[in-house]
Amino acid sequence: MPPYDSFLLVSFGGPEGPDDVIPFLENVLRGKNVPRERMMEVVEHYQHFGGVSPINEQNRQLLAAIKAEFEESGIDLPVYWGNRNWAPYFEHTLRQMRDDGCKRSLAFFTSMFSSYSGCRQYRENIIAAQQAVGEGAPAVEKVRMGFNHPLFIETLAENLRAAAQSIDADLMTTQVLFTAHSIPYSMSDHCDYERQLNEACCLVAEMAGADQWKLVYQSRSGPPQQPWLEPDVCDAITELDDSSPLGSLVVMPIGFVSDHMEVLFDLDEEAAELCKSRGIKMARAATAGVSPKFVSMIRELVQERLSDDPMRRALGDLGPWHDVCPADCCLYTPQRRP
Repeated sequence: MPPYDSFLLVSFGGPEGPDDVIPFLENVLRGKNVPRERMMEVVEHYQHFGGVSPINEQNRQLLAAIKAEFEESGIDLPVYWGNRNWAPYFEHTLRQMRDDGCKRSLAFFTSMFSSYSGCRQYRENIIAAQQAVGEGAPAVEKVRMGFNHPLFIETLAENLRAAAQSIDADLMTTQVLFTAHSIPYSMSDHCDYERQLNEACCLVAEMAGADQWKLVYQSRSGPPQQPWLEPDVCDAITELDDSSPLGSLVVMPIGFVSDHMEVLFDLDEEAAELCKSRGIKMARAATAGVSPKFVSMIRELVQERLSDDPMRRALGDLGPWHDVCPADCCLYTPQRRP
């Protein structure tokens, strides 16, 4: 194989105006058993915010930050960006990379936890894009999941403390809800999604000094008869407050690296309104976004792959598009930092 000669930021994509919303959601839901009525509900969520998702602009900022981080660290890789569901699409990006002479690229997926939709589906999308581009399409290999990387954990712990301070809450006594996108049990039973989420929550809570925390879910979109991971964040708030009035609450969207529409609507609107109606003082912690430590984590993951890692040699390389995550995706143990 030729040496790595480029970096690819892999993401979900989002609409950038009212006219984009329905075509975007049709892309997202193509082939999925989601009722049209549910899709139109989500359309209203987007239109509530002017039809613009923050994810694309945040990815532009992230791309610029990665470029600067690479330059400062002496990593000589041009950076590219491709999306699953909206421009710039994978096919267009890979064609540009081929035309620029790229042969082999390292990719970072903007999903921190292993699941079909957060990992393997992206791989399948990229394979399809490579086939569409044809001869000369660059090989693409992902860096491992960073769900328990120290810099990711530190970023979220700092954000959690800042959210608590914003409402004068003591994390030792205040309820913390970590939220992640719900997925069907049929998907979660065949991946490490729940295990990785629980590990990350435990590490963030320990570093931030949060004693009372719970992992909950949000944004389920499947048919009612299909079981998905639960409890839902709003159901959890209601149950906890009914059991013992909360007073204050900190919500952290640990399963999202940027302010997706689900974060803005499900947490900043629905959960916030529920808390207001119950007299609960709620703060929503920031996502990792483009924080310097998160950007440095991406750089470290790339450097790890660029180096001659004896652990990877010992494991054997399963290849960039094996049917499951590469064997080294989930073996990382965070090194505690002072």
